[in-house]
Amino acid sequence: MIMDRVAAAPISWGVCEVPGWGHQLTPEQVLPEMRAEGVVATEFGPEGFLPLDPQAKTATLREHGLQAVGGFVPALLHESGHDPLPAIDRELDGFVAAGASTLVLAAVSGLDGYDTRPDLDEATWQVLFANLDRIVARAGERGVNAVLHPHVGTMVEKKDEVERVLSGSTVPLCLDTGHLLIGGTDPVELAKAVPDRITHTHLKDVDVAFARRVQAGEVPYTDAVRDGMYRPLGAGDIDIAAIIDVLEANGYRGWYTMEQDTILTAPPTGEGPVVDVRAGIAFLRGLDRD
Repeated sequence: MIMDRVAAAPISWGVCEVPGWGHQLTPEQVLPEMRAEGVVATEFGPEGFLPLDPQAKTATLREHGLQAVGGFVPALLHESGHDPLPAIDRELDGFVAAGASTLVLAAVSGLDGYDTRPDLDEATWQVLFANLDRIVARAGERGVNAVLHPHVGTMVEKKDEVERVLSGSTVPLCLDTGHLLIGGTDPVELAKAVPDRITHTHLKDVDVAFARRVQAGEVPYTDAVRDGMYRPLGAGDIDIAAIIDVLEANGYRGWYTMEQDTILTAPPTGEGPVVDVRAGIAFLRGLDRD
């Protein structure tokens, strides 16, 4: 049974750190909807969604019966003149105070959004690897699991880049099923190949036809998200059941955070994004019954 390890994330309600992403819902709407659907835990969402003070953040989640999983932390990791550790230390202070276990790193490009990025040369790859290892060690000292999230539009997106990280760094991975597929990695095959390197999971489902257009450069990532590239779990082309089966068979006991990246172009009418979240939860419950 995995439902006691299923968490939510505010991005499924369109809440995102990217400037201009779309209409941003408030925690007063999002958190009660999470709990009403039977979710037991959540990632934090972007800075400013929950209170900045760790104690207030924890209290807010507890008011809604939600446990703190941790959250997504964009970090500039490849520039030799930039030390990411001071900012990571501040994040870790908040994670520890809130009782959150997982820091989900994204190796951001330094540009806004996820539609373009530069390429790394050998020297900057080595800087990135060294910073990843430093962060893993520092987080471990604080009792927090730091994982790298391969993510469209970041410095670790494509299949060969994921493979470089696996061979060049000790960092565990966040298996984000959607971002991996869009970047050209089969998430099922990755789960089979390196189950010991996967310590956190983001469950997404994707329309593969849309993903191929993003891969080919025909459609910007943001436009694809807005137009529905991400589908409710079980309604897209990713074999979510196979991924969970592989992980569980290899002793995975981490969180499964449901993430259906969404852009709201206006305040929702009717029930809004929770409808797709509900469909994803129903799909996962069906897998548990099976």
